[in-house]
Amino acid sequence: MSVLICPCIVEQSHKSSGEKLATDMSPENQLGFELQEDARNPKTKSKLGKVVLGITGAAAVGIVLVTTPFVTPALRKICLPYVPATERQIANILRIGQASKHNGSTLVDLGSGDGRVVIAAARQGYQAHGYELNHWLVWYSRLQARLQGLHHKATFSRADLWKVNLSTFDTILIFGVSEMMPKLQDKFQEEMKDDAQILACRFPLPNWKPTDMIEEGIDSVWLYQRPKH
Repeated sequence: MSVLICPCIVEQSHKSSGEKLATDMSPENQLGFELQEDARNPKTKSKLGKVVLGITGAAAVGIVLVTTPFVTPALRKICLPYVPATERQIANILRIGQASKHNGSTLVDLGSGDGRVVIAAARQGYQAHGYELNHWLVWYSRLQARLQGLHHKATFSRADLWKVNLSTFDTILIFGVSEMMPKLQDKFQEEMKDDAQILACRFPLPNWKPTDMIEEGIDSVWLYQRPKH
């Protein structure tokens, strides 16, 4: 005897068994079942791909934005790296520069980094300003000056040190590298005031004779006046 089975009955049977299976599953198994169903759906795959692509793209953009200010200076012909001053070095700077400081003395730090030297100088009575190429460090320095209540005496700008006009400052501070000191010496000779002074840290100027110095390795500081010709 032959038996005829209606296709609609078979389809309903499959649906019923599938629904019963999903109902009888534990929450963990049901989640896996739903993920498998989603994986078979081309639209779901497309959505997941877009989400993953979006997250990856956003992360890449974030990395570029954060690292560019630090990497860009390294691509220059003469690089002034960010190396924070030590507490000993700051003390040496303030001690050797104190003799010629007067009321209202101005100090400029060329490549001020995180602003710690400018803020320390402002605390000692200087009207101090820092120039820094990395805008993240400029923002951080401004924040620190404000938090310490010194933002009126310790100020910061984003600028290339080679483009800064030095003619108005009493004390010029530079944490240089050996390759840039000859060019800096020429800039000082051309721009600084007659009664201004230079504080060179870590590396001395190549041809000028210091009027005072503290030699302590990496914390060394040399004091210069512009030679009279």
